[in-house]
Amino acid sequence: MTALKEYERLEATGLWRPTPEDQRREVIVSIGDATLTISDLNDRALTHWSLAAIERGNDSGFPAIYSPDGDPGETLELGADESAMVDAIEKLRLAIERARPRPGRLRLASVLAIATAMILLLVFWLPGALTRHTVSVVPDIKRQDIGRALLARIERVAGKACITPDTAPVLGRLADRMGTRRLVVLRGGLADSLHLPGGIILLNKSLIEDHEDPAVVAGYILTERARALAMDPLAELLDHGGPAASFRLLTTGEVTQATLDSYAEQVMSSPRPALPDSDALAVFAQAAVPSTPYAYARDITGETVLGLIEADPMAGRTLEPVLPDRDWVLLQSICGG
Repeated sequence: MTALKEYERLEATGLWRPTPEDQRREVIVSIGDATLTISDLNDRALTHWSLAAIERGNDSGFPAIYSPDGDPGETLELGADESAMVDAIEKLRLAIERARPRPGRLRLASVLAIATAMILLLVFWLPGALTRHTVSVVPDIKRQDIGRALLARIERVAGKACITPDTAPVLGRLADRMGTRRLVVLRGGLADSLHLPGGIILLNKSLIEDHEDPAVVAGYILTERARALAMDPLAELLDHGGPAASFRLLTTGEVTQATLDSYAEQVMSSPRPALPDSDALAVFAQAAVPSTPYAYARDITGETVLGLIEADPMAGRTLEPVLPDRDWVLLQSICGG
């Protein structure tokens, strides 16, 4: 530290003793570059004290008693007539103290920063990471169990699924053709279609009964498949249930009935998320199913589904029917309609 300019030529007389056993002697005190110099009356330096390591033995009053830090036995006394030197030393000590690093403050700031980072981690990263990890480790058989349990909750609201001995094989063949595990037809309760964990796709009976072309219901099935590729149905369920649902499934292998009921209520009453045309068209092309019948079933004017019509991957091609006519006629009577 460089002494303040106003104190560079400041001198004072005082009484100094190097140890408690020594006699006090009169000395000359001057402020130098980073030090307090104590000299005898012949201007010979006796000792140098670091300005950063000077302690005052008494808080106020005179004589002001100073010692080097760590050695209270060595003292320097400055009387009331040397108040200018005392003021200078006090100002320099205060300036040094203010400039001294504060480990406690730095430690507190570090703790607060770490705590803030942990909170942000817990709030924003951990829930998503927990859900992603849970989804990645849940076996397929457990997904099917969850899907069936969720279907049971939905059937309490929408009614039992439609099925007959004649239509069950047809639904199975349609599921195989569309690349999914199981198709379930409901009388009501949902607007059109819904994908549950375990490869279960729910269909409103109107998608079958109200259309002559099986490519329409195939389009809804394929669109649900594309949604499932974009957002895993199990992840959608766990997102709704929150971190607690993911943690419970990860640790116990179970999803509570309350979570299933809440999700069923929410998903049955909410519109299905929008899907980019490119994602939908990719699964139509993979399944060799035209997208145009599905597009017009959604919007008879074609205005809001123009991308699905103009970019139909099967346009102009000779295609195998989604289902044979006999199967389609049987399927249209699945709910007794």
